[in-house]
Amino acid sequence: MAASIASLQAIQIIDSRGNPTVSVEVTLSDGSVGEASVPSGASTGEFEAVELRDGDSRRFRGKGVTRAVDNVNSKIAAAVKGLDAFDQEGLDRRLIELDGTKNKGSLGANAILGVSLAVAHARAASAGKELYQVILEPKEIILPVPMVNVINGGAHANNSLDIQEFMLVPHGAPTYSEGLRYAAETFHALGDLLRDDGYSTAVGDEGGYAPRFESTELAFDFLLRAIEKAGYKPGESISLALDVASSELVEKDGSSTMYRFEKSTGESMTASQLISVYEDWMSKYPIVSIEDGLGENDWEGWKEITARLGSKVQLVGDDLFVTNTERLAQGIEMHVGNSILVKLNQIGTLTETLEAIKLAQSNRYTAVISHRSGETSDTTIADLAVATSAGQIKTGSMCRAERMAKYNRLLWIEAKSGGKAKYATPFA
Repeated sequence: MAASIASLQAIQIIDSRGNPTVSVEVTLSDGSVGEASVPSGASTGEFEAVELRDGDSRRFRGKGVTRAVDNVNSKIAAAVKGLDAFDQEGLDRRLIELDGTKNKGSLGANAILGVSLAVAHARAASAGKELYQVILEPKEIILPVPMVNVINGGAHANNSLDIQEFMLVPHGAPTYSEGLRYAAETFHALGDLLRDDGYSTAVGDEGGYAPRFESTELAFDFLLRAIEKAGYKPGESISLALDVASSELVEKDGSSTMYRFEKSTGESMTASQLISVYEDWMSKYPIVSIEDGLGENDWEGWKEITARLGSKVQLVGDDLFVTNTERLAQGIEMHVGNSILVKLNQIGTLTETLEAIKLAQSNRYTAVISHRSGETSDTTIADLAVATSAGQIKTGSMCRAERMAKYNRLLWIEAKSGGKAKYATPFA
């Protein structure tokens, strides 16, 4: 045993939306220290692992996490002290056993994940390696294409857009750092265009602009104009991606699932009609990825969208798969989607996250590593993207420090590679 877990300490900190979250520090027997902070989602799927909140309306509007913090400092600390810090799977299995529930509702996924990730950071410190090297030692360093959220809507902004995220995908760049430059320049070009046309340049939860557009199509038009204003070619240098977050649009009409665009037109439509809308958009705009195009329980709709669009565009399951191997396996068996969004706190441990990515990749599904709307300066997901050669990462816009921390961590990984890092080509 190279080093064992000597002590844990958790505290309640504040995330990027001003809500409490869990931060954990681990000290190993050799004195190495690791720290990790847990993100929190605004648009959450019903099948995600449980984020334990206090529910005390007198403090932080019920969103406090002192129960989760206490679980780390008492039950978890006693249970993991002395465990081998270099046995991540053994640690995570112990945490799962200690919780004893399917959804981690006893100790809280936020408590469990904080410990799981903090130990990984401590292990990297103990080994004198980069975090991605101790998560999984990749054969080569492949840096992900950033999916940069430059227009916020849905649950992430108080505006008239039902689509939650409009993203730039700079897949035509030669390197990661150049791709980031393409995105940053286009983000600022978009801001100039919005300002010139009298729209607000205030930003939403993830740093993207949140204007009150008159239509969804106007958002697309602004994006194409911004790409061209920045000096790039839409569909060649930079393409577009959407996170529709359709579970937020679902309304039940008897036994049928309908999708209502409440913030914009007020129109309701069936899954088939919504898929036709996507087809129309794809004929007009260079869209390479659609996330959560249909609701988390609409398996029949997902079968239809995959049959109609799966050979033309990346179809990402977020609420549908929730980084869960059981739900992903069901999707693979049903030929549903072709990509999984990966969020550590949806499942609650590093080991289970890696298992989901492995299952996806072994079945030729892509994996998109993702942040949450409530973030911290923790940069674990940047290393996770490199460790797993995922090839794509979502971590917000070209502003707000908690978003840029992940992008900047990838810049450091690129710089330290000595020119050996490659830029992924998921849309080649």
